Amino acid sequence: MINRRTFLQGVGTLALGQGLSGCQTPEGQAQVWLLRGSIPPQLIRRFQQNAQKTGANFTFQAIPQLKDLYQGLKTQKNPNSPWFKRLPWNNSDDARKTPIAGLVTLGDYWLQEAIQNNLIQPISLEKVPGWQNLPLSWQQIAQRDRNGQLNQAGQIWGAPYRWGCSMIAYRRDKLKALGWTPSDWSDLWREDVRRKISIVDQPREVIGLTLKSLDKSYNSSNLSAIAELKPQLLALQQQILYYSSQYYLQPLLLGDSWLAVGWSSDILPLLKTNPDLGAVIPQSGTSLFSDFWVRPTVKSTVKSTVKSTEAPTSLDLPQDLRSWIEFCWQPSTAEQIARSTHGGSPILLTQPSEPFSQDADSKPLLAADPRIIQRSEFLTPLSDAVLQQYLTLWQEIRNPTAHAPSSQGKI
Repeated sequence: MINRRTFLQGVGTLALGQGLSGCQTPEGQAQVWLLRGSIPPQLIRRFQQNAQKTGANFTFQAIPQLKDLYQGLKTQKNPNSPWFKRLPWNNSDDARKTPIAGLVTLGDYWLQEAIQNNLIQPISLEKVPGWQNLPLSWQQIAQRDRNGQLNQAGQIWGAPYRWGCSMIAYRRDKLKALGWTPSDWSDLWREDVRRKISIVDQPREVIGLTLKSLDKSYNSSNLSAIAELKPQLLALQQQILYYSSQYYLQPLLLGDSWLAVGWSSDILPLLKTNPDLGAVIPQSGTSLFSDFWVRPTVKSTVKSTVKSTEAPTSLDLPQDLRSWIEFCWQPSTAEQIARSTHGGSPILLTQPSEPFSQDADSKPLLAADPRIIQRSEFLTPLSDAVLQQYLTLWQEIRNPTAHAPSSQGKI
């Protein structure tokens, strides 16, 4: 899953322009490290103007990739690390001058590892306006135990502000003659699109959507108990023209494939400039991913990386940082995030959807049907034993001859 997470900003993200700083920040200013393109620059300017009226000072630093934001969290423990010199926002010869960020964007994929390595702190968000307006799935994905496992009684480790999902992109011009457009995962098994599908090269995604087509969970823990799973995967294998986690959209753009399965952050930027392309969130549900605001662990309180069952104390955010999260959770801000970036806002999923229905073609996440999202799932952490089931099945599907018995009955 790392390829998708490190490529999360997709193609054609927005440049943030005014309101973003270099690495040097005057003392007393709050700094936020954010994923480039995940917040419209006009929102940053509006927030800064309002913050100045109350005497608060904010600086925002845009970072191109989530993997660099994660590495940035590591530098808070060791600012003299060689990694620090290679981080994209560091142009200083003196690493010690770079301020500690108050909030950092982090994808849900990285939460478990960040918690295990004491890179982030739990924060008290229950009483922050907006938390109760989040869909339950977004609250639950932020609640973890000390080892980063989901736990509804666990502490809150981040504030979700933006989301995306796996979806099906398609060629309108190619499917017009067939008289249909995709609406669900089951369409991938149609005979008339045989060898016309390009797809991400990720076992959790491909096995997961196949499980979903069988009315099972993306996070199923006993694959061998689902007798129809392997035959369904083998049938899907015959439909696929091309696997790639980075280049799966190129065959679609060239017309070699008519359907492509991938991530909204890659697909949505192409819809505006390619009128022959459409995209749909499958009706039976899909896999979700989300960006969070997390609170870095300050250097003086960093503990050993040895796992501990003792949970750290949840911290109340300083008012200035809390005000930024509140701002991101305001419905008007959430709508602007959804309209001006290639992601959605979870806050809007609990708002009436009628005003956004006209955006279904160009902004499918803005107009997403809450009922479909309720049937969707985050890819949650798996135990090593369960993960091995996925990897073994994946190898059997992708290279079936390597697992077939010898014609002479010998190993």
